[in-house]
Amino acid sequence: MRKVILDANFLLLPIQFKIDIFSEIEGLIGHFEPIVLSTTVEELRRLAAKGSEKTRRQALLAMEIAKKCKIIQVDVKPEEKRDDVLMRFAKEKNCIVATNDRILRRKLRESGITTIFLRQGSYLQVNGYI
Repeated sequence: MRKVILDANFLLLPIQFKIDIFSEIEGLIGHFEPIVLSTTVEELRRLAAKGSEKTRRQALLAMEIAKKCKIIQVDVKPEEKRDDVLMRFAKEKNCIVATNDRILRRKLRESGITTIFLRQGSYLQVNGYI
């Protein structure tokens, strides 16, 4: 079974675009295990605490969506940013990464990591070998 890491902006898609990310991903790659890293949960908590009213509400809803996933505690090295941790984990564990962050997607593809992203605000697409 494939493992798919969902990042923070991807967890916001069901709220912003009314997309069932779990059934959409399953339609693309079959049965999978959704994973959320502890750094993503921390990011959502920060948004829920310090964002605008709309951002706080969306972050809280995204945290509820994250509860449907396996939460994995990751160690963060002093020089690493959240994206670096996500890339390292994806590479080590051979995971697909679901993100809409254009820069992160480019880095992931350059590293040979398969990505899933929202296309035209209405459907998900896979980039890379499954």
